[in-house]
Amino acid sequence: MNTLFIKEIEEKSIVWFKNSNSYLVFEPTVVEILYKIEAKIPLLEIQDWYANKVETPKEIVLEFITDISKIYTENNILTVEEETNLDEIITPTLFFSEKYYSIHKSIFKIQYQTAYHESKIHPVIAHLEIKKTSNSNFKYAVFDNNESIVFFKDKTGIGQWSKEEVHLFQGKLSMQLLIDMYSKPEKDWMGIFHASAVSNGKESMLFLGDSGNGKSTSLALLNANGYNCIADDFVPIDQNKNIYTYPAAISIKEKGISTLLPYYPELENSTEYHFKKTNKIVRYLAPEKIDYTQKQKCKALIFIKYNPDIEIDIHLISQIDAFQQLVPDSWISPLEENASIFLEWFLELPSYQLTYSNNKKMIETVSKIFNDDL
Repeated sequence: MNTLFIKEIEEKSIVWFKNSNSYLVFEPTVVEILYKIEAKIPLLEIQDWYANKVETPKEIVLEFITDISKIYTENNILTVEEETNLDEIITPTLFFSEKYYSIHKSIFKIQYQTAYHESKIHPVIAHLEIKKTSNSNFKYAVFDNNESIVFFKDKTGIGQWSKEEVHLFQGKLSMQLLIDMYSKPEKDWMGIFHASAVSNGKESMLFLGDSGNGKSTSLALLNANGYNCIADDFVPIDQNKNIYTYPAAISIKEKGISTLLPYYPELENSTEYHFKKTNKIVRYLAPEKIDYTQKQKCKALIFIKYNPDIEIDIHLISQIDAFQQLVPDSWISPLEENASIFLEWFLELPSYQLTYSNNKKMIETVSKIFNDDL
């Protein structure tokens, strides 16, 4: 098999399409048909085989197989990043701001051409800012070119994005920071997960869920009660399945402020950032402690949800449900080796649904999971 990688899970199969780096879950019968399509067996021959197997009229079988063939074709298109020639772009001489950040063992200098550019990066790393210095290890520049956002490292163009793709720009700059702070190239990272990661000093676990479900608030509560914040919103895991610290601030939405004020009084007067596109107001909270030496295994995936009507409820969920929630918001390395590592990593982990309104009981429940006492 050249373009498919298949892993069995709960009597179903996860199929990774190498060319498009996409993951889909199928019944075993569909996988059999995918194998035959991959082997370039004619659809009419597959039709005869399957019609005899299920004793179904051939016209119905052909329609079914044709639909699977379309799925195969749509997900087997080789994804190639559009190359943009950035060599002729001239870096501006004037910038709105020039900021310096101490991250891990390095000093990063980032130049922002406008207040808009600064607003897309600086707030989450403002707590890492230091005074101007002549000894920076890495120099980034963010500016406009023909109404697109351009990102340069030193004098090399990293990429260019439209304003509608600002989230892709933010992700690329975050990835570049990750690569530079740990001196690990992109190929050495298995994946980046839209989650919050918390540690007890020995192991970590990921909190996942849709925006507004309480990932960051739960992380901040745990951080204030003896647990370490590893990362918020951008959780990197390498090929050895280790979770690494990413030092961005914890993003606290408006409805989480009252819950956290007793622990973090500084939130009272912290700057509010209004995001019109998502209609959300966010304040940023620096982690209690940033430990770049932590490289920990993941103990569990916790799909979390705040519900004022439920004091505490936790139960295991199926791996299929967990997988289908995890993948859409994640960046998984397109390399075959890393795709295989990702699936092995996922299948090793228990997945829980945690719904709560009682903060104390939530913290106690997390403690029980860490201590194998649930």
